[in-house]
Amino acid sequence: MPQALTFEARLARARFRAWHRGTREADFLIGGFFDRYHGEWEEPEITWFEALLEEQDADVLAWATKAALPPHFLAGPLMDALCRADFVDSAR
Repeated sequence: MPQALTFEARLARARFRAWHRGTREADFLIGGFFDRYHGEWEEPEITWFEALLEEQDADVLAWATKAALPPHFLAGPLMDALCRADFVDSAR
């Protein structure tokens, strides 16, 4: 039976997945969101973020730009923070 990951290992895996999405736009959005907020996270927030990482980049980008509504299980304060995108450095 596989051993459960520690919180720190889950954060490390989430950081890697956040910054290696496949498109530069998604990397900046999702990776930037992770870098800005992960230090404040506890179990519910990392669980939410892991669920977000399972979604398609096109969907996440549509939700972040409010071109589409997120699914109920991802809606809430963290999605609101993602939609603000005030953590993205557009000078890169």
